[in-house]
Amino acid sequence: MADPTDDKQIYLSAELACRLGAIDIGSNSVRLLVAEALRGGNYRILDEEREPTRLGRSVSSKGLLDDESMERTIAALRTFKQIAAGYQVTSLRTIATCAVRESRNGPEFCRRVREQVGLDVEVISGEREARLAFASVQHAFDLSSKNVIVADIGGGSTELVFATGNLIESIFSTPLGAVRLTEQFGIGDGVEEADFARGLLRLDEEVTTCLKKRTTRPLFAPHFLVGCGGTFTTLAELMMATKREADVPVAGYRVSQAEIRHLLDRLAKMPLRARRNMPGMTPDRADIILAGLTIVDALLKRFRVNTVVVHTRGVRDGLVREMIEESLGTSGDEPAQREAAIERLAAACSGEVEHGRTVAALAGKIYEQLAAALGLAAGDRLLLECAARLQDVGYVINYDQHHKHSYHLIRNARLPGIRANDLEIIANVARYHRGAHPKRKHENLSRLSSDDQQRVQRMAAILRLAGGLDRSRTQAVRDVAASIADGRAVIEAVADEEPQVDLWGAERRTDLFEKVFGMPVEFRWAKPATTSATRARRPGSKSGNAAATRSR
Repeated sequence: MADPTDDKQIYLSAELACRLGAIDIGSNSVRLLVAEALRGGNYRILDEEREPTRLGRSVSSKGLLDDESMERTIAALRTFKQIAAGYQVTSLRTIATCAVRESRNGPEFCRRVREQVGLDVEVISGEREARLAFASVQHAFDLSSKNVIVADIGGGSTELVFATGNLIESIFSTPLGAVRLTEQFGIGDGVEEADFARGLLRLDEEVTTCLKKRTTRPLFAPHFLVGCGGTFTTLAELMMATKREADVPVAGYRVSQAEIRHLLDRLAKMPLRARRNMPGMTPDRADIILAGLTIVDALLKRFRVNTVVVHTRGVRDGLVREMIEESLGTSGDEPAQREAAIERLAAACSGEVEHGRTVAALAGKIYEQLAAALGLAAGDRLLLECAARLQDVGYVINYDQHHKHSYHLIRNARLPGIRANDLEIIANVARYHRGAHPKRKHENLSRLSSDDQQRVQRMAAILRLAGGLDRSRTQAVRDVAASIADGRAVIEAVADEEPQVDLWGAERRTDLFEKVFGMPVEFRWAKPATTSATRARRPGSKSGNAAATRSR
């Protein structure tokens, strides 16, 4: 038996306890990544395998996974599981993307995998797929002060992420996949030359039309597009072979739009057999590379980007990093983690951290003090305060429309302990801290139920008042006392000196409150310890006060 004090043995056992495996079942191929977790959330690769099973080849035409592709995929999964077991992984996760997600017999395939291989398959959404790809890109590139588009082109779909620095602004999932389009437009093997040319023309039109329908252009100017997936790595290999760049790494390789267009024209004139024999070409990708590059070319045109940066990792890498975070565990103190996440996001984007804190404190107190009288849900105070802290993060993109950008940035953020629906509510409340009133026709608000829409309106109404009370950005109003008297809401702003600018700012933001709650708002200045609540607690206090009164 080994000496338990032997440092080497302790190190080895620690290694075995941190070995993880991730399997990605894609439309074109199945991939395995076995990794060993390291300190700091990083890892080193122990093994990688890829098997091109073309699982999604008949999904677009028949809506089904065909038997042959399923059998090949199940065989590959059985082998991958054995490889992972050989490395003694402590956790092995399997995800499936577009082909399984869209096929009518996807659930049946997952059942067969569970029964025949012993793996539970998690079928992920296009949005989650995009998030995992972006998480991978974040670790590979310094995105600070950069506006980027991340494109993950798979066999059945293309996921897009618009990001400012490390913050996701929006996500799109499109049915543009290299395998799907190759099958749909008949540009694969055994096609007549005339039919092939017509197919290519129709393919280009379809990709352009689909991008116009399924995406909007970013409001920022992208510095470059980061490409994930086999189409991009093959693009890099082909360009490197053409330029005879033997010692240049694929990871981070840059290609211009002009170079992509030239390569695409060149490949379109070559028969499939010639494409397979091209230096740098992965043989099993030769038939689908035209569809893949057509997507790339259309993305660059649509979003007015001139440079592609190739990323050699992607969804599996993002999944492994997620697994490492989970295996390392957390302190369990979700409020502290949430606080830290809010601080990071606010500091990185708005430059209004102190303003956000002040508005959050004022909004929270107004909400709490009026909750009983107005029938407000006690639990919503936390959501309101989160929205107040983050209301201005949209500054990082554009000042004039920052409330709209704040919505997208918050919606795509990660706040520990906040559920997805609550995050959507927080984002909406921040969206309406200024500008137009909430309207059911607004796409962002329409995602919520009627009850949640009403919650957003109520919180946004209070947030506007609180924001006005720090109009000067000086934090002069350090406390607030709110009550209902004579059919109106009375808000007493506690400050050492009369905060004229802040009272003026608050008065200009009462319209949503009056509309939602059906009562006017009156603002008063009160010196510390002279609010109505304080006086009411004093024996013999009088109802009158010398504080200034403002109303609308």
